[in-house]
Amino acid sequence: MKTEDKEKLYESYNEYVEDVTPKASLLLRMGKAFLVGGAICLLGQCIFEAGKHFGLDEKTAQSYCSMLLVLLSAILTGAGIYPLIASFGGAGALVPITGFANSVAACAHGFKVEGQVFGIGARIFQIAGPVILYGLFSSWLLGLVYWILLMTGVC
Repeated sequence: MKTEDKEKLYESYNEYVEDVTPKASLLLRMGKAFLVGGAICLLGQCIFEAGKHFGLDEKTAQSYCSMLLVLLSAILTGAGIYPLIASFGGAGALVPITGFANSVAACAHGFKVEGQVFGIGARIFQIAGPVILYGLFSSWLLGLVYWILLMTGVC
């Protein structure tokens, strides 16, 4: 194929992609993300306040809030509801702790047909593994830098 023909092919393909790609409003997407993320945070605040109302201290109420949001996210992912929420709300559903729980549960849910061990067990940390690894490594590295700064008297 000649270079001129390739360029015409690329141009026609790019025009086709421009024609069929839906035009999404940035402002609308940002508004949806704000609403969904805000609703998730509001739910978390309600759980936290309910825990304090029923006599939990602040730290315990925070723990229950995180655990219940992760549990709810995993249940909604398994039921096929959370992907719909994420599709509507975009980053608003993916940024909070529920988005991480969704990504972990979705891996397990997607491979459940392969069985408990080779499906769910082997794939559940496909997303969480790198996050945990680099989270631990970066916290160790920052702790080392902080310790060095303490030893040198900077902090």
